[in-house]
Amino acid sequence: MLSHKKSLDILKKTNALIEGHFVLSSGLHSSKYIQCAKLLSFPDKANLICKSLAKKIRKQFKDIDLILAPAMGGVIIGYEIGKILKKETIFCERINGKFSLRRGFFIKKNSKVLIIEDVITTGKSSLECAKLIKKSKAKLLGFASIIDRSSKKTLKIKKKIISHLKIDVPTYKPSQLPDALKLIPISTPGSRFIK
Repeated sequence: MLSHKKSLDILKKTNALIEGHFVLSSGLHSSKYIQCAKLLSFPDKANLICKSLAKKIRKQFKDIDLILAPAMGGVIIGYEIGKILKKETIFCERINGKFSLRRGFFIKKNSKVLIIEDVITTGKSSLECAKLIKKSKAKLLGFASIIDRSSKKTLKIKKKIISHLKIDVPTYKPSQLPDALKLIPISTPGSRFIK
C-alpha cells in the first residue's frame, strides 16, 4: 500500500490538493480543496491509489455484490475500484436535487452494496446514496473513498469509512471564518450544484 507521504506527493503533483478559500459541496469553507478529478486525469498515478484502496476494501468487505457511486465525483473512482475488485458498478445522478438511478441501473433486493466516493467531508452524498439502497431493500455494507477529510463535528456517517487517505483539513461554517481566510477570494469547485 502507498504511504501517506507518497500519496500526498501524488495529490500535489497532479494539483489534486490545492490551497485557497473554498466553499465545499457541504456549504462549509476550507483553506484546502481536494479535487480528485485532477488526480483521476492521470490514470497511471490514480491507479496506484486505487489499487491501494482496493486492498483495504478487500480486507474489510469479503462479499460485495454491487458498488454504487454518486455522480459526478464518484463515477470514475467507482469504476476503477469495480474493475480491480471485479464487481458490478453503477452510479446515481441528481434529478431535481435528489439522487436517482437512471440509465437502466437498479439495485437488486438483498444485494450487498458498497458506496464509493472520491472525497468524504460530511458524508451527505453518501447518505443520499444509502437511501437508494434502503429503498431497494438491499444491504448497505459501508462506505469507501479515496480521501476521508471528515471530522467528528462534521461527519454524519456512523459506520466506519474505508479510505485510502485520511486528511485532517479544518472546515468552517460561513459565520465562523478565521480572519486570514476572509481575505482570500472564494472559489466553489465542487459539483453538487451543477445542473
